[in-house]
Amino acid sequence: MSDPATVSEPSHPVEPAPAGANRPALVDRLIVRPELGAGLGALVVFIFFAVVTDRFLSPLGVSTWLDDASTLGIMAVAVALLMIGGEFDLSAGVMTASTAIVTALLAVHAGWNVWFALGASLLFALTVGALNGWVVVRTGLPSFIVTLGTFLALQGLNLGVTRLVTGTVQVSGIRSAPGYSSAGWVFAATTRVGDARIQASVLWWIAATAVALLLLVRTRFGNWIYAVGGSLPSARAVGVPAARTKILLFMGTAFAGWIVGACNLLRFASVQANQGVGLEFQYIIAAVVGGCLLTGGFGSVLGAAIGALIFGMARQGIVFARWDSDWFMLFLGVLLLAAVSVNDAFAKHAERLRR
Repeated sequence: MSDPATVSEPSHPVEPAPAGANRPALVDRLIVRPELGAGLGALVVFIFFAVVTDRFLSPLGVSTWLDDASTLGIMAVAVALLMIGGEFDLSAGVMTASTAIVTALLAVHAGWNVWFALGASLLFALTVGALNGWVVVRTGLPSFIVTLGTFLALQGLNLGVTRLVTGTVQVSGIRSAPGYSSAGWVFAATTRVGDARIQASVLWWIAATAVALLLLVRTRFGNWIYAVGGSLPSARAVGVPAARTKILLFMGTAFAGWIVGACNLLRFASVQANQGVGLEFQYIIAAVVGGCLLTGGFGSVLGAAIGALIFGMARQGIVFARWDSDWFMLFLGVLLLAAVSVNDAFAKHAERLRR
């Protein structure tokens, strides 16, 4: 008789489930991160130019491509938030010139303190951004069309008003305006670190990325952005204030344009009426390279910042390597096509994992 306390082992022992079997594999968790492709691309570009030219990793070289990427990065982060929310802003580039022109005209030709002029130009930017958002929400027109109209209107105003007031297409002389010293320190100071020269715009870029990242992943508003970009009817059905969210996103791109305009104006002490025209496409490309889909609802502000970094490294790397700068446009075209393909694949994989 067998001992009743003895339990025989099953003929086919059951192996314990491996730890983490119910969690996605590491590769799956990485793929759902929109900024993965941008991070890998940045690493490839960094290694390539570090090998091709020795100036790329010098302190001065590093500060140069960081400076190149900074103003693009500030705008790319704001544009990324808007694209995740399902909209576009083609007036983002010309807004950098418009705000700088308002500041310069008030400070130089109206005799305002630079800080008051900056405040007025900020109010102008936020008003235009709110108007863009309001028209898109109320009419249902594509933001591509609405902001294209704003782009043309602002470009015409920039040229017409500047020529009317100054007789040229440029406003200069802001260094003699009251308040320039303190405003210049905030928006255009240069910090020396050894041989490197770090511009204030780099610090603004880092700050903008950090704030936008926290806003997107740690706040209810961030959830609203993903919701309205993913499915507007569904977002409205669950109580998301879609109109307010979209209007605030357009105001965000206008605010970023104001920062970039202030940085450029106070650093170079002048502004051209056609400044910023065409850069809106680079902002969108940087956001797409960073993982944003053109259809909305998916993307990363960190990825957009990395996308801007790729721009800066590639543009200055080509200069350091003494290549024809025309090759940069070829690089942009290939980069955009590759980014769209990779982002679409990542988004589809992420959607399968959520199911």
